[in-house]
Amino acid sequence: LRRGPDWFAGFGRENNRGTKLFCISGHVERPCTVEEEMSIPFRELIERHCGGVRGGWDNLLAVIPGGSSVRMVPADQIIDTPMDFDALMALQSGLGTAAVIVMDRSTDIIRAIARLAYFYKHESCGQCTPCREGTGWMWRVMERMVEGRAEKREIDMLFDVTKQIEGHTICALGDAAAWPIQGLINHFRPVIEERIDSYTYRSDKDGRVLEAAE
Repeated sequence: LRRGPDWFAGFGRENNRGTKLFCISGHVERPCTVEEEMSIPFRELIERHCGGVRGGWDNLLAVIPGGSSVRMVPADQIIDTPMDFDALMALQSGLGTAAVIVMDRSTDIIRAIARLAYFYKHESCGQCTPCREGTGWMWRVMERMVEGRAEKREIDMLFDVTKQIEGHTICALGDAAAWPIQGLINHFRPVIEERIDSYTYRSDKDGRVLEAAE
């Protein structure tokens, strides 16, 4: 207020002016909450305020840039991206609340998203059928995918269910539940398939019978 709107608008790119509180957590050297200018490149944000990614930049796996409700962005796409609304929207994600979750290569990416699926299932008020039924169904499928107890055809089925929830609820919790799973499938489908293959191999070897898909 003391410096005026023109000073504030001097930060950031066109349509993304001002500053933002970034709450940075996860696999960085020094997690923190910091006020920074909009449109700061991701790498610069992390280096300047967090001391870099744990284990170095080659160890970065993915980032959830705007809180748990936005789609994750893989390392190769996020590193030099401006941290603002337009740039992240172009990557099919979003700045959201600017709660930046950094995940290195030690992360079980399937388990991480399954944990978010449980959170949104728990938080659903139950008023809207797509959210009430869909969040529970997605969580149960994700829990099996964590272990690999699934079939590859269920990956597309799961994605289709997220699309039936997205945009079909009174509040945005339905979208928030759908988008993390969409990001996982869009960017890490081979990881899911590999885990399913590994479980199938172990099951066949041990003579166990695979459970039917829900």
